[in-house]
Amino acid sequence: MKIPAEFDSFRPYEAEEMPAVIDRLFAEPQFCQILGMFFKDVPLPALQAKMKQCGDTLALQKNFIYSIVKGLVARCSKSLTMNHEAISAAEGRYTFVSNHRDIVLDSALLDVLLVDNGFATTAEIAIGDNLLGLPWIEPLVRLNKSFIVRRSAVMREMLHNSLLMSRYMHFAIAEKGANIWIAQREGRAKDSDDRTQESLLKMMAMGGEGTPLESLKALRIVPLAISYEYDPCDFLKAKEFQQKRDDAAFKKSRQDDLDNMQTGIMGYKGHIHYEAAPCINTWIDELADLPKAQFFTALAQRMDREIHRRYRLYPTNCIAADLLDGDGAFADRYTREDREAFEHYVAQRVALINLPNKDEDYLRERILTMYANPARNQRRALEA
Repeated sequence: MKIPAEFDSFRPYEAEEMPAVIDRLFAEPQFCQILGMFFKDVPLPALQAKMKQCGDTLALQKNFIYSIVKGLVARCSKSLTMNHEAISAAEGRYTFVSNHRDIVLDSALLDVLLVDNGFATTAEIAIGDNLLGLPWIEPLVRLNKSFIVRRSAVMREMLHNSLLMSRYMHFAIAEKGANIWIAQREGRAKDSDDRTQESLLKMMAMGGEGTPLESLKALRIVPLAISYEYDPCDFLKAKEFQQKRDDAAFKKSRQDDLDNMQTGIMGYKGHIHYEAAPCINTWIDELADLPKAQFFTALAQRMDREIHRRYRLYPTNCIAADLLDGDGAFADRYTREDREAFEHYVAQRVALINLPNKDEDYLRERILTMYANPARNQRRALEA
């Protein structure tokens, strides 16, 4: 298959490009050091040779990245499960649009689950170039079937990049027979109040044919709910909330992003569950008569409800909601021991935060809100 040259600067690498990219990566000392942590008993030259023998990026994922992620799951979680009854593994070619909890693992865990649940291929991953802080990260993620979202402050470039990415997504679904994963919004919802950005849906519609509805149907979009029992980055997110509250000009540094990535990957997550809603093609025609502006609003709201209804709630979510709302709405879903353990956990997380003017009450409220919002949103979605 010939891939149009207009996608060359950001698409995943093809099989013939892989050997040279692998050689470049093994010339990076930091990459070699990190890789050696996961394959302690295998000499680096042997790893390099085995990687170069992989026939394509899917083989590389299955032979190397799969085992790394599986090892992380075994070390940092209690379980990893997926309910995909609403879609067909045999059909595939889905664009998974999910809530976004972890910078790295949301998509990596999805790939493992797709393999384990009989899908023919993994997902091509949309990743923002703001996360490519080290020179070897971009070639690595493009080997891992990622395509780069180029973000620019210049409006003309932003529009061009958005159109190009949309065209690539349509090409990947229609011509490559790929799956795609993309977060429902730029960046994580730090308070776990997950909402699909209308601008994302407009971008996705840009590169297809026909009306926005017809273009989006071609992408075979599946809303996907991701539920973590514990968020390893909860204290870092709370810290950022106070930093932004106290300094309107505050912006995270690249080192902050790297710290979040490392903490998210290595931190304890408890139970993890993914649940797919039906493809939007089963209901999107209900929105066909809406004016264009209302169409995207209604679509985003319906996708949010589909995601919210499919959260797996844990005692952490239910306790947090009851502590904040005081109505005991979820009291039958946890024990007194669960509540005591969670309150102790929250106190420990607040204690990890190092700030000069530390506002412990505010930080505690922020952490509780992160855990409460999935329960609150699910209750509203089920009542709608």
